[in-house]
Amino acid sequence: MIYRHHIAPPRAFSQFSHDLIRHPRLSSDAVRLLTWQLSLPDGARESLSRTAERARIGACAFTRAKRQLKEEGFVHERRLQGPGGHWITQQLVSNVPLSAVEAAKILARMPVGAPSALVSPQVAPSPRIPAAGAPTPPPTDGHPRKDPGENTSHHPAEPERQPDPEPEPGPETTEVPETARALVAALPRLSPDLRRIPRGMHDELARLVSRWLAAGHTSTAVRTHILRGLPDDGTPVHRPGGLLRYLLRDVPPAPAAPTRVPAPGATTSPPAARYPGPTRLSSRLAALRECEGDHVQATLFRPAGDETLCGACSRHRLPCP
Repeated sequence: MIYRHHIAPPRAFSQFSHDLIRHPRLSSDAVRLLTWQLSLPDGARESLSRTAERARIGACAFTRAKRQLKEEGFVHERRLQGPGGHWITQQLVSNVPLSAVEAAKILARMPVGAPSALVSPQVAPSPRIPAAGAPTPPPTDGHPRKDPGENTSHHPAEPERQPDPEPEPGPETTEVPETARALVAALPRLSPDLRRIPRGMHDELARLVSRWLAAGHTSTAVRTHILRGLPDDGTPVHRPGGLLRYLLRDVPPAPAAPTRVPAPGATTSPPAARYPGPTRLSSRLAALRECEGDHVQATLFRPAGDETLCGACSRHRLPCP
């Protein structure tokens, strides 16, 4: 249960309708803005934005409250051109809702003067203090006399442009072998993670691959190094071009091929296959050998002697008759 106690104020009070205070479509900021404006004296010319600043209503809350007051007919605005071509914004605040026609009739009776006449004396600009001393006209003969043959241009003379030096050969101008370009073009078939290599990076990747080939690495070694660098936990590769640039940036030294000297009386047998897999290989895989040709993936074949290429690569490299 609630009780109310009223004491009539002896001064500085305003009368408002209960319908205004209990309006269902006006927010608390809108009611506070309207009641503040209605409590001002008749000669006050305080704008709605200044009232919102004094009432500590934020910019967004003020815009929302002003829109509500205009929609309900408590606030009306119009712009017109006054004396001297100055544009003036007139604001009308009422304690009852007014239509646009009623507000226009009331605003038509309001005097339209200079902008300084519509502002409060507290915010009017102060009189301008003139500068010290009497005004003096500018000199008419300020430019000194010059020789007609003298250069009177204010711009400095442009120096003669030297021809651009020839660019030194570098990584960008080095010729890339076709083997490196073919290897880069076949990388999308090496793994699904490399299917979205940007076409604009193919030349850069080909130059990196050519450094590996020039250092003595084979194409199979380059592909194996790339496969080892791909994530094996299912993580998607969003930028395959950047990953390849990182993997091929540093070129390690190429491993030297080991030479085995057979023991006296031992029979010569083909070297064991270099196929990556378990340490213990079956007898069938032990007799296979990896082809040193250009393949997308490692290719094994059964050699008949000491050949290092499979049948397809051997037929491809046969000299023309």
